[in-house]
Order: sequence, then structure tokens, then C-alpha cells
Amino acid sequence: MDDRALYATILGLSEPWEVEAVELNEAEQAVHVSVRAEATARFGCSECGEVSPIYDHVERSWRHLDTCQFQTLLHARVPRVECATHGVRTIRVPWAEKRSRFTLLFERLAIAWLKEATPTAVARRLGLTWEEANGIVERAVRRGLARRPSAAGRRLGIDEHSYLRPYEFVTMVCDLDTHHVLYVGDHRTADTLVPYFESLTPGERAGITAIAMDMWDPYRKTVRAYVPDADRKIVFDRFHVMKQLLEAVDAVRRREHKELVKRGDRRLTHTKYVWLKHPARLTAAMREILDRLRDSTLKAARAWALKEAFQAIWHYRSIPAARAFFQRWYQWARRSRLPPMIQAAGTLARHIENILTYLRHHITNAVTEGLNAKIQWIRYSSRGFRDRERFKLAILFHCGGLDLEPRI
Repeated sequence: MDDRALYATILGLSEPWEVEAVELNEAEQAVHVSVRAEATARFGCSECGEVSPIYDHVERSWRHLDTCQFQTLLHARVPRVECATHGVRTIRVPWAEKRSRFTLLFERLAIAWLKEATPTAVARRLGLTWEEANGIVERAVRRGLARRPSAAGRRLGIDEHSYLRPYEFVTMVCDLDTHHVLYVGDHRTADTLVPYFESLTPGERAGITAIAMDMWDPYRKTVRAYVPDADRKIVFDRFHVMKQLLEAVDAVRRREHKELVKRGDRRLTHTKYVWLKHPARLTAAMREILDRLRDSTLKAARAWALKEAFQAIWHYRSIPAARAFFQRWYQWARRSRLPPMIQAAGTLARHIENILTYLRHHITNAVTEGLNAKIQWIRYSSRGFRDRERFKLAILFHCGGLDLEPRI
């Protein structure tokens, strides 16, 4: 087998394409493969496929998989045809996608590497520019989104993620069943979710059974506008609900600690996480401190008791019974004379109906929080993102569950 036949086989070329020449350039550490089409070949318009007369040719080059330690470059004079409908169009070649400077096989390799490392690292190892590596990411995501039949899901999670300081946000919609990101939008306003819901059919919106989110009114406003019977489907996430109480407990502790220190009492020094951690996750030393302080007359102890008592709400099977429990707990909080706890209780009271929907759907945003951890790694390993669009593409590339690779 001569070198031309060898590279024709490696490239998977078939009529009317053939390898015209193979040149080894040792100085450049490169192999140049020239490809041509048969003189009698006819080609179709890249837009409509209508066979059209050849107008002229353009010189194009593509990076291919390396030949041993030598970089391989594919060169061809690509015909342009004059379509009666669309005018002059460059034909589609079988070894690369439109406007790509890489062969399909090379892009598949680069995508496999990009799933494991940052664009900067992949660019350095494959001999690409940073822009070329990110171009492969962008094409892969566009390709995957075009192939995805729908962005619909039955059980959804909505959460935001910051990517710059001062905080700039993107909003993610996740499928809680597949653990995939379905949509990434700009900011965290009521308008942020509009493009997602408008991309769904009325039947797909009606098919949504539950949506976990934090207690952010702009999100709830949009969901109510687009999802039928939304108030029965919106579930305020347990983590964010408990966060309200944890912040209130910590506020009580901090205020009381300042007062005690002035009197020389340091009982609350270094006890922040004693009050905030789940009791099952306390170390032996922290458990000893908690056991000593929780039955005291400290305000922090009363705030902690309120926080712990509230957690019983998640274990009710009946929504009316859970609502009655909350009313008793709310009156206790109101009488506590602890302003941060009173304020937190008021917030929960205003949102109680969509807190209680947890008992109907039993979903949380744990999946979304898990994806947030992965996104944090993406952001850290990339040393941050100054461009929101690149950050959104990175999220969809790594977390979208998309079919990214070009088809050969």
C-alpha cells in the first residue's frame, strides 16, 4: 500500500475524493496531505442539496490526528457551486464540519480531552490556540443543543450560580431525574426564565410535575405565569428554608457573644459551628460543648432549639397536620423575644404553602447543589470566567448531558 492509499484509508475517503499527494516536512515536524475531487465530480448546494455547476475553488486546510509524533494537515481545493436558489455556496466536505478548521476525528479527540481538562491545558497539549480550543467547545455545545429533542423535564430544579465578584449570576434549570442542566440564563430576574419556558410546548409545560427552587419571588412569578397549577408544583428547597433559620441562629449567637464578652463571659467563643452543624455531624468535642450549653438560659440555646424543632415539619405525611404544627412553632418563635428568629419565622410564614408542597413531591435541589460543586471546580480550574457566555457554554459542555461529538 503506497502512502496515498494509506492516507485515503486513514481519512476514510471515498469517491469522488482521493489523496493527491503526501509530503513529509521534517523541519516543521508535519505531514501535509493534499486531497482533490475527481474532475468529473458533481456537487450539491450546501443549503438545499441541489446539484449545481462548479463556480470556482477555494484553498482550505484542516488539522487532523497526528501521524506518530508529526502533526498532520489536510489540504484541499474545495469547490464552490452556483445554486439557482442560494447563489454561490461552498460545498460540504465529508471529513469536517462547516467553518471548522479541524477534521471530525480531531474534534472528537479534542472534545474527549476537554471533558477532562481546561481549554488552556488542552490547547497547550494539542498545539492549539486558546481561541481554537474554546471554538471546539462552542461548536460542541451548539451541536449538542441542536440534537437534543427537547429541553423539557418533569421534575425541575432552579438555582443561580455566581461567576464573578462583585456577584454576577447565571440561572440554571436542571432535570432532577437525569441530573442534567437543561438551560442556563443570564442574571436572576423574572425575565431570566422566560426563554426557557417559551422554548417548551404547552404540553411540555403542563407535563412539569414539580419544581424545586429557593424563596426568590422573581423565579416564582415566572413559573406561575407559564406552568399550569404552579402553586401546587413549586417546592421551596429544604436547604434554603433551613438556611434562613441557620442565619438567624448565628445572628442571635453573634449578638449574645458580644454582650457576654463585655462581661468577661466567653462561653460562646468558637462555638459557631456547634450551633449550625447537624447534630449527627458534630465531632466528639463539639458534642460535649453542645450538651453543656443547650440546656442553659443562653439566647443561642433557645434559638438552636427553635431551629431543631422546626425540622420535624419535613417528616409529616399530612399537609394539614404539618400546617397545624407550623402554626404552633410560629407562635413559639414569635414569643421567643429573639428578633432574628422572629424575622425568620415571618419569612417562613409568608412562604409556608410552598414549603409544605415538599410533603407532596419530596424533592430538593440537592441535584442542583451537586452540579454547583462541579461547576465550582470548572470555574476554579479555569481560573474564573470574565465572559458570561463562555461560562454558560462550559456549564452546558460539562453538565448538559449533550451529544457533543461530531458524527463521522
